[in-house]
Amino acid sequence: MIASRRLCRLVGFVCLLLAAGAVAGAQAQDRYPTRPITIVVPFAAGGPTDILARLIGQSIGPMFGQQVVVEDVTGAGGTIGATRVARAEPDGYTMVMGNLGTHAASLGIYQSLPYDPRTDFEPVILVASTPMVLVTRKTLPVHSLDETIAYAKANKGKATMGNAGIGSISHLTTLLFNHLTGADVVQVPYRGLSEATNDLLGGQIDLLFDQVVTATPHIVNGTENPIVVTIPQRAASIPNVPSANEAGLPSLQTVAWTALFVPKKTSAAIVTKINGAVQKAMADPLIAKRLAEIGADVPPPEQRSPEALRQLVKGEIDKWVPLIKAAGIVGQ
Repeated sequence: MIASRRLCRLVGFVCLLLAAGAVAGAQAQDRYPTRPITIVVPFAAGGPTDILARLIGQSIGPMFGQQVVVEDVTGAGGTIGATRVARAEPDGYTMVMGNLGTHAASLGIYQSLPYDPRTDFEPVILVASTPMVLVTRKTLPVHSLDETIAYAKANKGKATMGNAGIGSISHLTTLLFNHLTGADVVQVPYRGLSEATNDLLGGQIDLLFDQVVTATPHIVNGTENPIVVTIPQRAASIPNVPSANEAGLPSLQTVAWTALFVPKKTSAAIVTKINGAVQKAMADPLIAKRLAEIGADVPPPEQRSPEALRQLVKGEIDKWVPLIKAAGIVGQ
């Protein structure tokens, strides 16, 4: 009898602790955020993902009353930074600005990928999308897609094209370009598009598939030769550059997307709060204008929910992983 009463008291005490913990957890979610937030950019500073992360961070920070710190964690096609966030506490204070490379292609490239893009993150929101644009060093004697392909074939094994690392969008677009044209350009991997751009501007490499976001200023300033954008129509920020359809290679279609993810088991309340803040930022005319200026397309409202992002990731994995494996690409 005494033992039974003790057991009942123990069970009651445990229930009180659990209830108190649940209340404390709910209160923490309601108060979120109470300290600075970190957005991990898994590529080099100055690249398109970094630019978008800083733009969003500067906008949502004042809404939350907290500093939003952008931290560039480079390496392995962006998977080092993504891994860090996958292993972080699911409290909403560490998130990653991921993309096609980190959250789809990586699954086909790295045999021992430390995370699964489908299950180790909670999708938050699709931030922007942008086409790629083929650019050349200023001194390369080509001015059209046909001339570029002819130059690459005439210099097979010598013509060089930079990329942001194995599995990056620029790498995947180059694979598609080689497959469609037989150009067989030599790929030169970097730790991010900004590093590749520096070498293109310096004349160390010949070609680069850059995102319109980061290529536009160089094209406008006349320091790079633009050849073609990888969408059916022209890009608004560089209207003089022909589309893939106009250039005669309609199958050269690649759209780079950028999205926010948090670690799995982050509460739905926190995900909703972050999503709402970013939605508000995207509705700001000044932010929308800045995104348009750099060539980033704001997704329509129906594509901005966590579930829509989850489906996007699944579709991209289904599209790219079989192609990557068929090509025998293996990351180091």
